[in-house]
Amino acid sequence: MDVIDERADIDKAVSGKTICTIFADAESRWPDRPALRWKQNGDWETLTWRGYREQVAAMTLALRDLGFGPGQFGLIMARNVPEHMIADLGIVHAGGAAISVYNTLAPEQIQYVANHSEATVAFVEDAGFLAKFLEIRSAVPNLRHIVLIHGEPPEGVTSWDALLASGREAYARDPSQFERSWRGVGPEDTVSLIYTSGTTGPPKGVTYSHNNVLWTMESSRRLLRYDRDTLVSYLPLAHVAERFTSQWNGIYVGHEVYLCPDPAQLLAYLVEARPTVFVGVPRVWEKLMSGIQAGIEAEPDEAKRGMAKGALAAAQQAYRLRRDGQPVPDEIASVVERAQPLFALLRSKVGLDRVRLGITSTAPCRPEVHEFWAALGVPLYEVWGMSELTGPATAVPIDDHRAPSIGKPLPGVEVRLGDDGEILVRGGNVMVGYYREPAKTADTIDKDGWVHSGDIGKLGADGHFRIVDRKKELIITSSGKNISPANLEAVAKSSPIIGQAVAIGDARKFISVLVVLDPQVAPLWAKSQGIETMSLAELSHHPATIAEVRRALTIANTHLSRVEQFKRFTILGTEWSPESEELTPTMKLKRRVIEAKYRPEIEAMYGDPAGGHAVDPDYDSKHRTDD
Repeated sequence: MDVIDERADIDKAVSGKTICTIFADAESRWPDRPALRWKQNGDWETLTWRGYREQVAAMTLALRDLGFGPGQFGLIMARNVPEHMIADLGIVHAGGAAISVYNTLAPEQIQYVANHSEATVAFVEDAGFLAKFLEIRSAVPNLRHIVLIHGEPPEGVTSWDALLASGREAYARDPSQFERSWRGVGPEDTVSLIYTSGTTGPPKGVTYSHNNVLWTMESSRRLLRYDRDTLVSYLPLAHVAERFTSQWNGIYVGHEVYLCPDPAQLLAYLVEARPTVFVGVPRVWEKLMSGIQAGIEAEPDEAKRGMAKGALAAAQQAYRLRRDGQPVPDEIASVVERAQPLFALLRSKVGLDRVRLGITSTAPCRPEVHEFWAALGVPLYEVWGMSELTGPATAVPIDDHRAPSIGKPLPGVEVRLGDDGEILVRGGNVMVGYYREPAKTADTIDKDGWVHSGDIGKLGADGHFRIVDRKKELIITSSGKNISPANLEAVAKSSPIIGQAVAIGDARKFISVLVVLDPQVAPLWAKSQGIETMSLAELSHHPATIAEVRRALTIANTHLSRVEQFKRFTILGTEWSPESEELTPTMKLKRRVIEAKYRPEIEAMYGDPAGGHAVDPDYDSKHRTDD
């Protein structure tokens, strides 16, 4: 079936459907199966599909009684808790559209989103989030109602429990009200705005129709073969990746979703939930890998430690041979076969012993990370997309694993390269547009319906697409060389103690790098080196740390052309997280913010005398300014 026929077939499969109709189907098909699980006072709580929809029905009617209805927007600032999803679906079943906002937003940023969308109701999880809304309440005239999910509400704020109780009473009086409300929602109605977490300028509101979401779910299901899996929801629901995977797709195929409200607790939740599908950004896969490696290094029995490391090395070698189309020698295959119980044990240490599908997305994943997880029996399948494409647009097929690769277009999706190598996409997954931004919409979607992604790619002979870099993030050195920072940063992190690496070199004579230590791994490494307990700031200046980072960058340079190689580095004594200024909520680098904030450290590396540290102490940049 060609792409046009596939698109027509998907169109037919989702015709007339909405989030509301598939939610009704879910309750009908799996009424007593678990839909959501979460912890309360240390114990697991469960909502079945019937219970889930009953709460959504009550919230829908409560909102209608407040005057909320078609064409209106509701904001949600909450962690990954059941009330977040119930509020979202209540808004949608009332005929409106839900906007989840990042929990890290400052009050003035919330004010922008509230006024831009003219939201009329907001749900906030706790007193801390409420304080942000109360600070800007007088500046958001359309926001008539604020609902506090947990805690005692002050005057002028409604409690979640009271609102839900009023909805239950309304449903008891006339259950048909709920039916009339959700059946009035159509496929082309707006289901959500996702405000992009852009690094500069105000965010844009990506508009999705119900049809966008249904179409993209049906398309991705055909390639990735989701089927009532167990998932852990931990990424921000304000980002399309989590919203699409655990909420919308959860309803569509009947996932059992464990809600993890704090990403710092992810490991504990994984061990208890034991998901069958796990979606991780590269940094999460790296941290889980580092945890397993640290556990092996901590094994006191030298023989057992050596056997584990040898088995992993053999499995990685076998993976590389298979990847390159070469036969695996019998002696290596035998070692790998005997090590399978060990690998299952190692996977269980991080709760991934049941995973049948491991997905990586949002940024390039280092080759050694791919090799590690494939060796353990969890090959990582990359999914590529963007908010403007309702999430996914390409994925590595289950029966054609390649890495690194962003795979092939989803069924019904057209992907081609522009004259400059930019990845262009067309299909039913393309957003409606940017809310109230026709000019910016036209800049992204051309007259023929192609979304200009901003990613530079290449198409291999194997039919797989690969990302080269971001169109607007290329480093152009003072000698005019175009260099991909993402590629440099991926190879820079060859030591597990390096948490983040930022390549610097635009309009400069050579490439330097800012390094941030991994706050979990670096202290464990330091302990193994006999270094007394110290802060990250102190550790960043320790001679052993400098030597380890120099070793990693020296190895990285062997994989780079001369013009790409790192000449100097600075280790920052800070910790970066989604709550800090340097990373977006999905842990992407805010390059302009970083370059502005650390300008003194950057300028020092290009000074005379130069600051930071030389990767090769014998290298004299004064005599090689042509690099």
